Amino acid sequence: MIRPTRPQDVAQIIDLATGTGVFKPGEIEVLRELLNIYLSDPQQQDYHFISYEQDGQVRGFACYGPTAMTDGTYDLYWIAVTKAIQAKGIGGQLLAHVEGEIRCRNGRLVVVETSSTPAYDLTRQFYLKHNYEQAAVIKDFYADGDSLVIFRKRVDQVE
Repeated sequence: MIRPTRPQDVAQIIDLATGTGVFKPGEIEVLRELLNIYLSDPQQQDYHFISYEQDGQVRGFACYGPTAMTDGTYDLYWIAVTKAIQAKGIGGQLLAHVEGEIRCRNGRLVVVETSSTPAYDLTRQFYLKHNYEQAAVIKDFYADGDSLVIFRKRVDQVE
């Protein structure tokens, strides 16, 4: 079941993200901060979190929000599924849900930023599989040898 993220989900989401093995400690801290913003101010519209719950446990989550100073562009900041059940369609369900929510908010474009390192090979393949196009690469963005890979997808057009 996909639903809005609740305060009691935070520890499970942090554990889930940590358990994927791909996020650095600083990224986990940013995740914690974004969850705090989302949960502490119901009126804010910068960050939206959804959780995939199975058997009473959070098994996946996503975070997205509108891109400042754009018309209908949204960033997908996070999407992660418990490592033990990856590649079983849950990430695709979360992604489709996010795209639907963005469409309902009159969004037109989703932008995703990720790393070029081997640890993110499956992540990049995931976006390509779900009809995202690789729009740009900024060499050595995060560090030498770790480039920024940007994906995009129009969600306002029926495929």
